[in-house]
Amino acid sequence: MSLNPAEKIRTVALVGHGAVGKTTLAESLLAATGAITSRGVVEKGNTVCDFDPIEKQLGHSLQSALVSLTSADTRIHLIDTPGYPDFAGQAMAALAGVDTALIVISAQTGIELMTERMFDLAGERGLCRMLVVNKIDTDNLDLAALVDSIRERFGKQCLLLDLPSHQAQEVVELLGHDDGDSDFASVAAAHRALIDQLVEEDDALMARYLEDGLDPSPQELHAPFEAALRAGHLIPILFVSAKTGAGVPQLLDALVKLAPNPSEGNPPLFYKGEPGQDPQAFAAQPDDALHVLAHVFKVVIDPFIGKVAVFRVHQGTVRRDMQLYAGSAKRAFKVNHLYRLQGKDYVEVEALAPGELGAVAKVDEIDFDCVLHDSHDEDHIHLKPLVFPLPMQGLAVQTRRKGDEQRLFDILHKLEQEDPCFTVERHPGTNETVIRGLGDMHLRAKMLRMQQQFKLELDTSAPQIAYRETILGQAEGHCRHKKQSGGAGQFGEVMLRVEPLERGAGFEFVDVVKGGAIPGVFMAAVEKGVRQALAEGAVAGFPLHDLRVTVFDGKTHAVDGKEVAFVAAARKATLEAVRAARPVVLEPLVNIEVQAPEATIGDLTGDLASKRGHITGTQPRPAGTVAISGQMPLAELGDYQSRLKSLTSGQGSYSLAFSHYAQVGADTQAKLAASFKPDNLAED
Repeated sequence: MSLNPAEKIRTVALVGHGAVGKTTLAESLLAATGAITSRGVVEKGNTVCDFDPIEKQLGHSLQSALVSLTSADTRIHLIDTPGYPDFAGQAMAALAGVDTALIVISAQTGIELMTERMFDLAGERGLCRMLVVNKIDTDNLDLAALVDSIRERFGKQCLLLDLPSHQAQEVVELLGHDDGDSDFASVAAAHRALIDQLVEEDDALMARYLEDGLDPSPQELHAPFEAALRAGHLIPILFVSAKTGAGVPQLLDALVKLAPNPSEGNPPLFYKGEPGQDPQAFAAQPDDALHVLAHVFKVVIDPFIGKVAVFRVHQGTVRRDMQLYAGSAKRAFKVNHLYRLQGKDYVEVEALAPGELGAVAKVDEIDFDCVLHDSHDEDHIHLKPLVFPLPMQGLAVQTRRKGDEQRLFDILHKLEQEDPCFTVERHPGTNETVIRGLGDMHLRAKMLRMQQQFKLELDTSAPQIAYRETILGQAEGHCRHKKQSGGAGQFGEVMLRVEPLERGAGFEFVDVVKGGAIPGVFMAAVEKGVRQALAEGAVAGFPLHDLRVTVFDGKTHAVDGKEVAFVAAARKATLEAVRAARPVVLEPLVNIEVQAPEATIGDLTGDLASKRGHITGTQPRPAGTVAISGQMPLAELGDYQSRLKSLTSGQGSYSLAFSHYAQVGADTQAKLAASFKPDNLAED
């Protein structure tokens, strides 16, 4: 097989808000390059990227989908991502696999929540960014005002790379044209602004440009264009209609001629090191002759193939039948089959070069975010992790049929492996299994999948809120655990101190015992007892966080000193200290953004305020809508979906993101404490 050289590869992610036409644009690009014979339609359920039955049923993307296409002898690997905030994890993960983010904006609705979020995240990852304005064929548009709002939000470096003309039936490319008609703005002025920005990237080119006044050739502008993209000095704006195909050839031309190849984009954020060590930056080279270095940015549990790991090759060549390691695993696995994904189809290939996206199947050792390599020299190399939003929306689930409990846990584990923003919690105290996601749509999609794909029937209920406990003061605890019931006894004595840490710091265990008062062999048992106490809670039965426990003294017995005794003593001493250190209950606060018709703003802000919410701002959105930002306790959001539907006649939507934990009011704490039955410390 002849591998694609790096200069003939592009990796691109279509990102942006929901319903802006990303999947339709992917269809148009595939059709324009001959990868498919005709363009599918989302509403008909026949697109390449929305192939999942539940996606077809709901009419929007739920997961990222990979396709590849060829234009001008250049292979373009493209990832179509979901746009609704509930599925942000899939869109964010795709950023780790590409060099360029195409941020798609609807000409009708303008800049929306996920537009801003994905623009900022792509910039933080050092990706080259292009803004694609879709749906330019829609009636009654004000594209000039949209461009103004783009520049107001994202900066003056957002420059036109083309312009629509003849009522959006055509698009005029600006880099090589300084005359022509357009539906708005001046072609000549836009051309000049683009050239002026590019020549600033090359001193010699700029000096010649100022001296003779002639435009550099497109070949001369390629390098400064790349430099401007990498540095964020230029963010091109392109116009398309995915529905009619207007602007699609110009977009393809820009990807082939101007988007970075794997050797031109900003280098991936690799580092070498492990927790507790100083990480050292590691430079991956897109050289097909070096050791293999690939990163897994997506995991799929396929009902027919099994576990599929989707990765980007950053260095070396991945070949079928070669041996690879996953992360720091000591045992290699064999690449029995190597795939390139085309929507739902797995196209088997012999090898993948640097910059290419591919997949391997049926390898249980591979997990999301791990690095694949072919030498133990790369055991401790990682890619800088993405920071995903914390899943806050919860749903307690239980099986309808007895005996399905183990099946439920197996299925939930599979779903958890696929989605970095989906978690499963098991609460022994309440006997609840709680699934958590980014919103109501997110969890409903998971429930549909369990019902339709796995044939699992579940009952649901509102889960308990994930309260926490902490302490406000410092105190000491002491316990001597002694048992004698014939034969060898149990003895362990622990003295310790608790003190608060700043919010979010977690837990610290410190051993300052001197003189062997507690032998080192028992210190692990002491820490185990401390952690048991912290998990139990002291006020209302919720886990304790943000405190330091310092063990400073104790006693043992030459014969009766036992691990079990030190576990029990440490647990009791910790609870005693915590109860004397002014323990309080904390509740999770979330940032909420509500989008709804402008006419409902008064009702919505009043409703949020009545639920202990704090409004932080409102921002007008296109088409008579408004975005309301605020912060409120998660405990008040249990029925918010139905309240919002009622207040906005079904036209409102909202998204949540975890903010921080804050102390509950005295009344709430008293109520929670009253329902808690702590273990008797006198018994064990």
